[in-house]
Amino acid sequence: MENGTRVIDFYIIAFSKVFGQKFLLFPTFLSIYLICLLWNMLIFVALFMDPHLQKPMYFLLRNLSFVDVLYISVALPKLMDIIITENTRVSFAACFTQMYFFTSFACTEICLLTTMSYDRYVAICFPLHYVLIMKKRKCDLMVAGCWISGFCNSLFVTIFASRLSFCRSTYIKQIFCDIKTLTKISCGDIHEFQTMILVEAFLMGLCPFLLILMSYSKILANILGLSSIHQRRKTFSTCTSHLTILLIFYGTLLCMYMIPPSEYSEELDQIFSVFYLAVTPTLNPLIYSLRNKEVKNAIHNVLFSNLFYKGISVCRGAL
Repeated sequence: MENGTRVIDFYIIAFSKVFGQKFLLFPTFLSIYLICLLWNMLIFVALFMDPHLQKPMYFLLRNLSFVDVLYISVALPKLMDIIITENTRVSFAACFTQMYFFTSFACTEICLLTTMSYDRYVAICFPLHYVLIMKKRKCDLMVAGCWISGFCNSLFVTIFASRLSFCRSTYIKQIFCDIKTLTKISCGDIHEFQTMILVEAFLMGLCPFLLILMSYSKILANILGLSSIHQRRKTFSTCTSHLTILLIFYGTLLCMYMIPPSEYSEELDQIFSVFYLAVTPTLNPLIYSLRNKEVKNAIHNVLFSNLFYKGISVCRGAL
């Protein structure tokens, strides 16, 4: 089938120059993965259990933590399996399934980050009307729209990509089944597919990014108008922390998909992929949640007030 329009198997060649150093790569990725799971699931449970944190802001944070867990789980476990077993083979179906879910969660995360920037804009610029604007039904619809648009958009992209012909190579020099890399190894006319990718980059990349910048520019303008230096500093600190993670996420995506090919482009693509695939979901809870006193208190209650005392009760019952 290699000379036809389909290939049965792909081979993911990740970090080929340091592939033999699995005792260095595997613990690194395992640590990142476990930290990401721990922080995000802890925040999700804390925000879900605390009755005082059912506001729109925390509802969005809960969804972000959940999508981060799914987002990192799509590719990192498979990458660790490849590193430890050195079995790089991935079937055609498995490759496109991974691409579908990765694209779904990536698009959902972009939409959620855009919605969160809008939520901060309303909270800071219209604090007296926040409850009226950010009603529960409206938040539910916005979050549902994020998930639906992410999965529907990914379905369209994946179906389009699965129609490509792969006859040049079966080797994917990336850490997961990525659209850009699959385009490189495909043959035949790919101009329509490249056009589709540009449209996708505009609709699901540039437009949300411009909306986020617009929201934060209005927020910063509002902050500069505050009379209290303490309040100005506190609000500005929150906004800069949010912007930091947005710049990391979007910066690595732009560097990967917009930088022209070079001698070291494949190695750079893999490094950038690690940032937006593994580092960003791990930093999200630290930047968005752990700087918040209410979230810290909720986590403290989950860890000590609930789990600790339940553990004591179970031990007493056993005795």
